[in-house]
Amino acid sequence: MPLNLAAALCCISVITLSAIVGADDPYRFFNWNVTYGDIYPLGVRQRGILINGQFPGPDIHSVTNDNLIINVFNSLDEPFLLSWNGIQQRRNSFQDGVYGTTCPIPPGKNFTYIIQVKDQIGSFYYFPSLAFHKAAGGFGGIRILSRPRIPVPFPDPAGDYTVLIGDWYKSNHTALKAILDRGKKLHFVDGILINGRGPNGVSFNVEQGKTYRLRISNVGLQNSLNFRIQGHKMTLVEVEGTHTLQTTYSSLDVHLGQSYSVLVTADQPAQDYYVVVSTRFTNPVLTTTGVLRYSNSAGPVSGPPPGGPTIQVDWSLNQARSIRTNLTASGPRPNPQGSYHYGMINTTKTIRLSNSAGLINGKQRYAVNSVSFVPADTPLKLADYFQIGGVFRVGSISDYPTGGGMYTDTSVLGADYRAYVEIVFENTENIIQSWHLNGYSFFVVGMDGGLWSSASRNQYNLRDGVARCTVQVYPSSWTAIYVPLDNVGMWNLRSEFWARQYLGQQLYLRVFTASTSLRDEYPIPINALLCGRASGRHKRPL
Repeated sequence: MPLNLAAALCCISVITLSAIVGADDPYRFFNWNVTYGDIYPLGVRQRGILINGQFPGPDIHSVTNDNLIINVFNSLDEPFLLSWNGIQQRRNSFQDGVYGTTCPIPPGKNFTYIIQVKDQIGSFYYFPSLAFHKAAGGFGGIRILSRPRIPVPFPDPAGDYTVLIGDWYKSNHTALKAILDRGKKLHFVDGILINGRGPNGVSFNVEQGKTYRLRISNVGLQNSLNFRIQGHKMTLVEVEGTHTLQTTYSSLDVHLGQSYSVLVTADQPAQDYYVVVSTRFTNPVLTTTGVLRYSNSAGPVSGPPPGGPTIQVDWSLNQARSIRTNLTASGPRPNPQGSYHYGMINTTKTIRLSNSAGLINGKQRYAVNSVSFVPADTPLKLADYFQIGGVFRVGSISDYPTGGGMYTDTSVLGADYRAYVEIVFENTENIIQSWHLNGYSFFVVGMDGGLWSSASRNQYNLRDGVARCTVQVYPSSWTAIYVPLDNVGMWNLRSEFWARQYLGQQLYLRVFTASTSLRDEYPIPINALLCGRASGRHKRPL
């Protein structure tokens, strides 16, 4: 589709959407062209995915309740989708940007995402969700600032940096995908990147005595990472949209898919300092460095980069438990975040999810409650909307571990709108897991080693547990969350260990209501792409 026609459709969609969202909510327009391009993050030429010629892609800067109109033109030779990690897409899973909800953008075509960052603040990122594209780039930062009248629990920083960290392969994403498609495991990663650059390839400029905000996101493929700055402390202030107690750390574990905001004060003698990122719980430990550069620096970095924490899990577990909600801070609306007493509400259901690995028909697969997810020929949300039978079955995955052998299915777990559920992630493997739920923030109420039981609830934090959208589960451990199911739709719940996600460690949560009110769910967008068995179907206008 020509870009001028795409812009016209975009305007039509905006006019239509204005009937739903508030007229006083601003619009921000983005035109992105997705292309291949040569990149050299680890000194070897690779075929990367660029957005407007950039690797990583451009940041999205926005304010609470902004409407983001993002026109994405796909100049690749294969279908492409972008997903929005942590953006809740209220009542609108049609544009969630994963294959279970959204048709891919065909080569040479475009699609305009219309996203309202409704009642959200904080640090997030976007990424490509199809065909192992995440291993080629196409990701970038998202920041949502509070509205001017909403107080923020710290002074405005002198600067605000996006810091995208992640592990990386020297192989092209197509070669990595081919290995997985043959049913083989990927080898250990080749290096670590900071903002798409290898060792000392990126610097952050500061002035002595001033304080800066760093928004750190782990956009990698398989490893938890530790972040630290030589000679400097970091004060945690926000986690995936929640203002936190302002705890100071010398280093911070950032697990797959997670985002943190820290404040760093340039209070050391004026010189250059290492910014260090290293893998956690691996042997060997991979490390990369950037530079914190004082404007009046007396000299370059010197000495060895500071070492990270030991490989033992206890240090990381204790740090995770110390991350709590700041109950005195305002949220995106003029009411305190702490006014929602999540621990005083009775849960209506417990869902237990256990990850596993094994072979199916001689090929490597990964599963949740014994089911290894296989995509259907039609996005599940479209099949649900058009009532197309035979695409998926609600209840095709059990809500507790069965202990049976692994098998493949298009796993969809049913849940009622406005239910309040407890989800327990059980990890019996000797790896660290990281789970993300699209469309939601949830309250992290507990985590510990060993097996979960009903008695584990005695140690839950029911007062100031952090609300976030991605949570880790340590080896041979469990993590429990509470989720108010207040967002109708079909939502992806997945492992952020990307090879595991690709080979089946994901499912969809169908949050259902019989209501057809716009207060509960928006109709299908007028510009929605249709594919599979939904091709040619008639879309009811808004």
